[in-house]
Amino acid sequence: MPDQLNLAPADAVVMAQDLIDAGRPFHAHEVLEAAWKSAAEAERDLWQGLAQIAVGLTHARRGNSRGAVTLLRRGAAALHGYTGDRSDGIDVAAARAAAGALASKIEQAGLASIPESELRLRISS
Repeated sequence: MPDQLNLAPADAVVMAQDLIDAGRPFHAHEVLEAAWKSAAEAERDLWQGLAQIAVGLTHARRGNSRGAVTLLRRGAAALHGYTGDRSDGIDVAAARAAAGALASKIEQAGLASIPESELRLRISS
């Protein structure tokens, strides 16, 4: 990732989703963090929450259950103030629900029981 990544919000969502789908959530986090840092004040919690969800997926892929649950929940909570159709392609409700569900599943069933395919959440519509 370039140090000064500067993408339009919709492009950042597409790139981050492609990276998550490819099993590279840490790189998705880098894209989302760049969007967070350049976002308008009213949108920063949204982008930070998405970045935290990507870090939660990174922890899960690396076998860190506690870190995964913490970051997935923190990221989902940061999305609570955002609803409705978005021009940038973020499906806020789906991302929030999926992150919360995955955190609960990790807590209840253990990370070892979760297939890798379930560590690829949808953040875009």
